[in-house]
Amino acid sequence: MSLPIPILSALIGAIILLFGRNLFWLCVAAIGFAAGIELGPHLIHQPTPLLALTFALVLGFIGALLALFLQKIAIAIAGFLAGGKLALALVAAFFVQLSNYSLITFIVGGIIGAILFLTLFDWALIFLSSIVGAYLIQGAVTLPPVGSAVLFVGLAAIGIFLQATGLRKSRGAVA
Repeated sequence: MSLPIPILSALIGAIILLFGRNLFWLCVAAIGFAAGIELGPHLIHQPTPLLALTFALVLGFIGALLALFLQKIAIAIAGFLAGGKLALALVAAFFVQLSNYSLITFIVGGIIGAILFLTLFDWALIFLSSIVGAYLIQGAVTLPPVGSAVLFVGLAAIGIFLQATGLRKSRGAVA
């Protein structure tokens, strides 16, 4: 990856990690961006850094538009992309032969993610935005595998805690 993509990923990741539920449209855009970063090399053999960034930004922009105008569809698509990405990350962490089953893994994870997003919207958004935010930040930092895993889990836990606290406060103010 070239320098602008990790910096942009870390910045977007931090915003999504902390404010994913409140900034739903940005969360969906970031999930699209993260999916674009991962899918670009699979669709185009050895894309240039500019092409990879453009592809990621286009998917992010489409996600933001969907979130603003077609919320239910955007929720399902965001859940599908986040669930697919999370499934790929989990399978890559536990199995060496990811490339043989990456499409199936992405689709199954995506379906599960879409169902979760639609049924448990606030909590799914908190959980998945924290995971995506932590993933984007962790991907921008070069650490040994153990340090990378600790950073990822720690950031995800912080994001879930802070967003859940915000959810409780907003629900407490309404009640």
